[in-house]
Amino acid sequence: MSATSAQLKQQNATSPGTTGPGATGPDRYRGEIEHGLKVVPVKHWGRWVLSAVVAFVILQFLWSLASNEKWQWDVFAEYFFAPSVLNSLVLTLQLTVISGVIGFALGAVLAVFRLSKSPLLNAAAWWYIWFFRSVPLVVQILVWYNLGYLYPTLGLGTPFTTDFWLAEFPTTTLISAFAAATIGLSLHQAAYSAEIIRAGILSVDQGQVEAAASLGLPRRIRFFRITLPQAARAIVPNAFNEIIGLVKGTSVVFIVALPELFYTVQVIYNRNQRVIPLLLVAVVWYAIITTVLSVAQYYVERRYARGAVRELPPTPIQRARQWVSEQWSRLGDNPSQGGGADAAAHATTPSTPAGAGDRAPGEGEPAHERATSAAPGVTVAKRAAAASVADAAGACDAADAAGPTAALTTTAQRRNGGTR
Repeated sequence: MSATSAQLKQQNATSPGTTGPGATGPDRYRGEIEHGLKVVPVKHWGRWVLSAVVAFVILQFLWSLASNEKWQWDVFAEYFFAPSVLNSLVLTLQLTVISGVIGFALGAVLAVFRLSKSPLLNAAAWWYIWFFRSVPLVVQILVWYNLGYLYPTLGLGTPFTTDFWLAEFPTTTLISAFAAATIGLSLHQAAYSAEIIRAGILSVDQGQVEAAASLGLPRRIRFFRITLPQAARAIVPNAFNEIIGLVKGTSVVFIVALPELFYTVQVIYNRNQRVIPLLLVAVVWYAIITTVLSVAQYYVERRYARGAVRELPPTPIQRARQWVSEQWSRLGDNPSQGGGADAAAHATTPSTPAGAGDRAPGEGEPAHERATSAAPGVTVAKRAAAASVADAAGACDAADAAGPTAALTTTAQRRNGGTR
């Protein structure tokens, strides 16, 4: 027997869906019976020990939550849906949405400026990003809130003068606490969004842009239809991280006495001295918002992954269905008889001829039948490929049996037939 046919038999014996040493699932037990092999699973002692420690810590923490009366869950339940807390939650969401939209819109413009060939636009965007990433957010909000000390009035008029003959407004009236918080959060967010968007655009292969340009597509079409959709896959994860950070970053606007979620909770526990239950109210609401955004991030990333992967990652519902189906199918498995899917595979396999038990598996069968019967669980395409490889192995066996002269004669005949 040649080396090719021997390798083929070894591959058929260890391919998925067979009864060889590499078989998994129900076929594993059939392989133990037919080949007399004992499959010993790998023991992950370190993983088991760490899992036990983590499970113990989680259970201990849950037990303390249920047994420690100082958590005061009754106070938590009383204020969780309180009208003042819900109103402050709405204000927090408003600040997040407005600041996020303005921040990412301005960040996209700054990212384009950073990629521009104009030295002025590039330098202006770089200095903007450097400045607003250097100054703390609390300081920015305080400066905007106290802008009236620097400029008592703002308006439109003659440039480089204070002659506001078109329109004039008192600064303290124009920039309220909400406006100062929105401006500070938006400008701060724009600096970080610009770098995220710029990195996403740079992640697109340059060949994509060159191919679009060679087709004669306008620059606007190239950017919005070619570059930006591919860059979105790299932008989305970091963008959602920034949005989640922005939700929690709104808590710093308490410095201007704006009644968002954290400020309202502070006011309440300063009156009744129930600090921990009220802080837990804010923590749970922040966790709910973060969970919703995380779920949205998963599905948005899954949508933009359509052009990058052949099979989309399964959703949590699909994973749950797959797990249930696997557990349900295992109920019919029998190590000695091979029930369930194993029985179905045996039902579709042709009966074994007499005397087959005295020879090795697949011996005495045609090459294509060996490849087909050795892998009952594979697809039709895989069976066809296995049959083709088996036929080639059979040809090699015949050439080895006939000798090198016959092999050379066959090769010469093929060449002559090809020339004719």
